[in-house]
Amino acid sequence: MKVALPKYMMILAIAGLSSRSCRAFAPTLTRSYTTTIGATSSSRLFSAAAEVDEQQAPVAPKKKVRTRRILSGVQPTGSLHLGNYLGAIKQWVEFQNTGKFADAEDLDGKSFDDEKKDENVEIVNENFFCVVDLHAITVPQDPGDLEESTLASAALYIAAGIDPEKSKIFVQSHVPAHSELAWLLNCATPMNWLERMIQFKDKAKKAGTESVGVGLFTYPVLMAADILLYQADRVPVGEDQRQHLELARDIVRRFNGEYCKGNPYKKRCKKAGIPSFPAFTEPEAMIVKAGGARVMSLTDGTNKMSKSDPADGSRINVLDPPKVIRDKIKRCKTDALPGVEWDNPERPESTNLLNIYAAVQPGRTREDILEEVKDMKWGEFKPLLAEAVVAHLEPIQKRYAEVRADEEYLRGVLKEGAEAADAIASKTLKSAKVAMGFSVPH
Repeated sequence: MKVALPKYMMILAIAGLSSRSCRAFAPTLTRSYTTTIGATSSSRLFSAAAEVDEQQAPVAPKKKVRTRRILSGVQPTGSLHLGNYLGAIKQWVEFQNTGKFADAEDLDGKSFDDEKKDENVEIVNENFFCVVDLHAITVPQDPGDLEESTLASAALYIAAGIDPEKSKIFVQSHVPAHSELAWLLNCATPMNWLERMIQFKDKAKKAGTESVGVGLFTYPVLMAADILLYQADRVPVGEDQRQHLELARDIVRRFNGEYCKGNPYKKRCKKAGIPSFPAFTEPEAMIVKAGGARVMSLTDGTNKMSKSDPADGSRINVLDPPKVIRDKIKRCKTDALPGVEWDNPERPESTNLLNIYAAVQPGRTREDILEEVKDMKWGEFKPLLAEAVVAHLEPIQKRYAEVRADEEYLRGVLKEGAEAADAIASKTLKSAKVAMGFSVPH
């Protein structure tokens, strides 16, 4: 099952500033902390004959530095497909390089505007992108495939443009705080909250409740733990993760209300040597779109592209060879109506293929594309789309082969990323354990 960014997209995370400084960051948009950059001073010039005072130079105002963090991840099961790439990884690269998502809105449908200019504030982003292997095992995995899928996903992150010099890449299970906090939150979350989760109901219905593991039922709590460990105040997620974000917010209110109030809590914090802030920040959802729209199945334009679909022809995998991509697009479902058009509810496949065509050509406008293809027949448009997809994925596939071939480098990147993530996550975990009354090492 997919987290999306989830999917989690995961997407957990993303950009934003908080009004007060904090001891931890959040997955994208994170809580922020502030430091100061020094100012210049006037100087004096001396000569052998006389001392001349220069006119005092204006003192530059002290500059605040606000740090915000983004944490996001995708499941390693199967091969990452075009929907994962366009809806998650490509968005991460954009945030890494520009500090914002191309298309994101809040729960009320309003666009985010986090870049209000302030000459006295410097924004510094911390980016964490993980392979969420703990989420992958909510359905049975072949032990012989899971490790390779995990490493391949991490290599694809780098190939797609995630730069280890700018962002940290790690494997979720390499940071033990994720699973430990998930257990603490499981014990604090009412069972009936999880029974309301639509995704569990849908997946359990398809698989049969007798074959569904407990992990599938409780995985929204693990997702909440992923988010809360990094103190995110805003979390970019896919539309299908909206309900899970709302659950995370409910868990924060319940936990902070039960464990983080009153003098006893302050005394526990003082004894442990940590601030007596509430253990968790309540996150706000940032609904991030894949180039303005979701990427749908090639065999059914009303269902999203998915790794769990048994039909491989329903998706374009990022590592599919050019011939396979051309064949899948040639056979993809279309309709018998003339022309190609966007946003006709009676023609979901037309909208989906145009969305893909636009997404792999980010420099073009919808108007420009429509002018080019509006009068085409499917037999003309499909080859055009296939070549655009092949051209877009070709450099990613080439870079992937280079990264995956150098396993020492790849594992080094993951080790460095896990160490950086653990330094943040372990502090939040300690705060949660102190709040609940655990004895923690000093």
